[in-house]
Amino acid sequence: MSIPVELPTLRDVMARYRFAYLLTGSAQGAPHAVAVTPVLEGGVLVIDGVGRRSRENLLARPAVGLVWPPAFASDYSLIVDGQAAMEGESLRIAPTRAVLHRPAPRAPQAPAEPGACGSDCMQLPLPPD
Repeated sequence: MSIPVELPTLRDVMARYRFAYLLTGSAQGAPHAVAVTPVLEGGVLVIDGVGRRSRENLLARPAVGLVWPPAFASDYSLIVDGQAAMEGESLRIAPTRAVLHRPAPRAPQAPAEPGACGSDCMQLPLPPD
């Protein structure tokens, strides 16, 4: 399911969550996750005080992800992909994709469709640059 949401609405969606996990990739391809509290400023997500490993990872591989976990099992996780850059001690992430995601149980009588992910997702479109 896709529901159009403009970037300014991302701030309202983020307000429902306490924190996010910043996901960077190591040289070996393993994900590195740390808890952060991003702030949306002028269409860019800003995180202060990024640690050494996250900084090294994102300087080498600037494609990052953020995952805001749901408060309850029935809620959505907010997932944002973006391109990261350090600016002094602050990490700035330009969002490229945002989606609300949660697992959705299949009805017992409904056969699984080939390629179906079995999730309930809502795309949050971002305006073009």
